Amino acid sequence: MRRLARAALTGMTLATGGTTAATLTLNPFAQPLVERGTGEVRVALERAMAREVTAAWLAPRIEAALAEGDRDRLEMLASLANRYGAGLAPEMWARIDAALAPPPLAERASDCAACAVEIESCATLSELAACALPFEMTVAGDVNALRRQAQVALGGGEVDRLEAGLALVGIGATLAVLATGGASYVLKAGATSLRLARRMGALTPSFGRVLGEAADLPVDWRAVLRGGTLAEITDIPKLERLARIAGDIGTIRTNTSAAEALVLLRHVESAEDAARLARLSAAAGPETRATMEVLGKTRAFRALTRVSESFLAALALVTVLAAQLGMLALSLAGRRLFRPVARRGKPGHDRRH
Repeated sequence: MRRLARAALTGMTLATGGTTAATLTLNPFAQPLVERGTGEVRVALERAMAREVTAAWLAPRIEAALAEGDRDRLEMLASLANRYGAGLAPEMWARIDAALAPPPLAERASDCAACAVEIESCATLSELAACALPFEMTVAGDVNALRRQAQVALGGGEVDRLEAGLALVGIGATLAVLATGGASYVLKAGATSLRLARRMGALTPSFGRVLGEAADLPVDWRAVLRGGTLAEITDIPKLERLARIAGDIGTIRTNTSAAEALVLLRHVESAEDAARLARLSAAAGPETRATMEVLGKTRAFRALTRVSESFLAALALVTVLAAQLGMLALSLAGRRLFRPVARRGKPGHDRRH
């Protein structure tokens, strides 16, 4: 019976070993994580948000927004409270309503005029979107920025290559001459958002360096002033790297809003972050900013991937094989340990007598 059990265990171990070897030839451990589909990401984010957003989580953040007079953040937090049914006290809702009451019309008109001239003076995201962005989204904004840098270059000054590069992306998108795979409007929107973020100081230092490297382009400044074609002004294939990053920012802007894309840029530190945030915005949509606020960058980006089934299968096979080898080793050790010892006769004793 023992021999039969040992033979069966040996056979199962060999079978598991063969299956494991065949599975490992596919190298499932090289890419344990795979990208979730947009629908899967949306479900994962919703579950995580529902667990996190409670009255206890919201109350101190609402108090901070009220104390700082941060209308944009207060609106977002109030929206979260409504969406997830957080039971805020009636007194807190009264304070929120009072803080979010619109200012008089004359005051709004004056503030909008100042915002349109100088974006740093825009008090809220909605004001920025309504007053400053419409002009910046026209090609005139890009042409003016590029001409300004051309005059600096020909005058011997230090050129802001990032502003010039983003202006070139905006012009190229308007003329539809950039082959980055994105829609021209998305590229233009992304380039404009990055140019405004740069002026507002909203770019992280690391992402600013990434963009600066991508914007290190050859530019014929005389061709700029004489109205030359984009191909005459710069190297279009090199420009397309910057355009790809701008395309991701444009996707974020399209899925959220022009103003919120500028706020979301504070989470971007690399081109990879920009691509991940673009994917996240495809699932979260207008709730992208709230998602990043509640879950944080690491948890939100983690929802974009899941452990692959091939990785789980390989891990299970390796675990089973290790267990079977251990059992087989114990079986062999026990056989040797409990093997009967042959009796020996007493010294000097002759069995024949």
